[in-house]
Amino acid sequence: MALVYSSMLGLGSNIPDFKLFNALEGQIYSSSSLHDGKASLVMLICNHCPYVIHYHEELKRLSQDYSTQINMVAISSNDVERYPQDGPEAMKELFESLNPDFPYLFDETQEIAKTLKAECTPEFYMYDGNNALVYRGRLDGSSPGKDIPITGADLRAAIDALLKGAPVSSDQHPSMGCSIKWK
Repeated sequence: MALVYSSMLGLGSNIPDFKLFNALEGQIYSSSSLHDGKASLVMLICNHCPYVIHYHEELKRLSQDYSTQINMVAISSNDVERYPQDGPEAMKELFESLNPDFPYLFDETQEIAKTLKAECTPEFYMYDGNNALVYRGRLDGSSPGKDIPITGADLRAAIDALLKGAPVSSDQHPSMGCSIKWK
């Protein structure tokens, strides 16, 4: 496992258009579902990365705290030929056990990860109600093996600012984790 940092996609970028397989429902999920005037959180994750696993409980808390106020989607873009544990069947199994209230999408072509300039899992992208990127980066300063509590503070501050109609702080830190497993 090589530690990689996110490249920090430019603020103001729009949510990319996509139609991806929703591993939970067995149907295609379109980015047009995110064009409803609500803020949207797009999370690049996968099943096997220890950095993502480190945040499982906080992802569930985010879902409980915000899923009725913002749109939330998780996307896995890893090469499933080399990492079958990141494929749709395993994605569905994981989310059935975690039970968050958002879809888990499979980016088989890896085009969405490329469009987002994703480098690692996890990466978090927060868009305002006009679908413009206002936050990208880490969930918080914790990571596996560090004695820092998991709070989701960085991402939660961005979400809370959006929900209050306040500007999102420009003090944003790259996410870190396992590299995207490119084909």
